[in-house]
Amino acid sequence: RGTGTALAIIAFSDVSRDTARSAVAALKAMGISSVMLTGDGQGAADHIARDIGIEIAFAEIKPAEKASTIATLKEQGGVIAMVGDGVNDAPALAAADVGIAMGSGTAVAIETAGIILMRSDPRMVPDAIRLSKRVVMTIRSGLFWAFAYNIVAIPIAAIGWLSPGISALAMGFSDVVLAINSLRLYAKKLVD
Repeated sequence: RGTGTALAIIAFSDVSRDTARSAVAALKAMGISSVMLTGDGQGAADHIARDIGIEIAFAEIKPAEKASTIATLKEQGGVIAMVGDGVNDAPALAAADVGIAMGSGTAVAIETAGIILMRSDPRMVPDAIRLSKRVVMTIRSGLFWAFAYNIVAIPIAAIGWLSPGISALAMGFSDVVLAINSLRLYAKKLVD
């Protein structure tokens, strides 16, 4: 009171999610680099980045700057995925090759993202990437076997060595094999 003595000191600190460190480590093990984009101050950003194992943190950037930072990263090569949950993340989610929104995120972030995680658990990001890779492998495998079957069966049928009944049975068998191949995605445990 007039003497210049502080009566109280209030300090705020951002804390990282418990699961963020393991998510970043899992991404790193997959050969994926993580970069932080935040509107927070540089000191807070550096603290959180160090805490969870991220080497590069862009701080004090506005939503439009997040989108331009994503564009700059895209120009450097590679596929850029953006993970976010807020209104401020929507422009960057739209600018990224793949936008990933947390399930508890704002409606704008969820609407903008291409992938929506059902839970707000950062560990679901590497799981989603693993699943997408398995889906692509399954699609490629299905296309390979479908084309291989047709490349072999059509000429044989054209010269009359394959009856229509056997052709239909073989095509049905081919469809069953493709369906079973796709169902393997359910059986495969995604979390390592």
